[in-house]
Amino acid sequence: MTTIITATRSLGRSGPQVSAIGVGSWALGGPYQANGRAAGWGEVDDDESIRALHAAFDAGITLIDTAPTYGIGHSESIIGRALATLPASAAELITVATKFGLVYDERRRTTGGTDTRPETIRAGCEDSLRRLGLDTIGLFQLHNGAESPAQAEDIVATCEELVAAGKINSFGNGQDDPEITAVFARSANCVAIQTQINVFGWAAASLDAARSAGLAILARSPLAMGMLTGKYTPSRRPAPGDVRLDTPYWDYFDSDAMPGWLERLDTVRELVTTDGRSLTQGALGYLLALDPAIIPLPGIRTEAQAIENAGALDHGPLPAAVATKITDLLADSPERR
Repeated sequence: MTTIITATRSLGRSGPQVSAIGVGSWALGGPYQANGRAAGWGEVDDDESIRALHAAFDAGITLIDTAPTYGIGHSESIIGRALATLPASAAELITVATKFGLVYDERRRTTGGTDTRPETIRAGCEDSLRRLGLDTIGLFQLHNGAESPAQAEDIVATCEELVAAGKINSFGNGQDDPEITAVFARSANCVAIQTQINVFGWAAASLDAARSAGLAILARSPLAMGMLTGKYTPSRRPAPGDVRLDTPYWDYFDSDAMPGWLERLDTVRELVTTDGRSLTQGALGYLLALDPAIIPLPGIRTEAQAIENAGALDHGPLPAAVATKITDLLADSPERR
């Protein structure tokens, strides 16, 4: 395998250079339940998942994001299998980011609640290392569970211990709380936040907190859970059992909200597809133009998706004037906050 990195960004103040676009792996986990709701993206073909990951790596992607709750360990295990089949020289180029803080039950394939006690964080790190087949995790991120700055200080102290022990290289905050980010950012080993950012909007306070601290900004849901790919219509929605149909966190595919999101997409469709980009590539290019610290994490399930996403690296950021016009046209989006 020959890996050619066509565009890179720094993973924060002290992290490595990684591809300017990463890979999200939630959909690779398969079905599971979270707080009594379906939380996966449907059934998966593990062999196809591994082919998709290899296609991403071949296309120059060197950052992959996962979590122990994605499929209750299954996503991490699949990533571990994909990495294990790479030559050592290629595997060394990949930075794996995973998470901690959510409670899960591997036997029941369920998750619910949080636990950020030091012993739980340490045990979760060991479990992730085992599933991933790694000696060290590149980026260890708080998924949820910091209820106050004081609690965040204790979490950071545990993460510092894991850095000192060689279990993780760095850590970050995945909660949209500037006060929690400020606590994390006091440590030189904190390199990133993770927050939802896409063409439709973002949490401005989270971005401001990251910028002021010099942190990388990992953009989850950069394609609005697939809405920005142009593949869905009111008569063609995700299949039953897909988390996107029943979640309190997004309404992109809700019957009453979906037409509005599609209308917003149509408003900027021509701009997003500037210079021959697909909708997917333009949506990612918009984020690359929005801020040099942003690293989008589009999800994949197939080789074709991995290749299309990585093609955004070849196109690069949208022209600044085009990105500004998109921002202005969608200024009233409910996700601008």
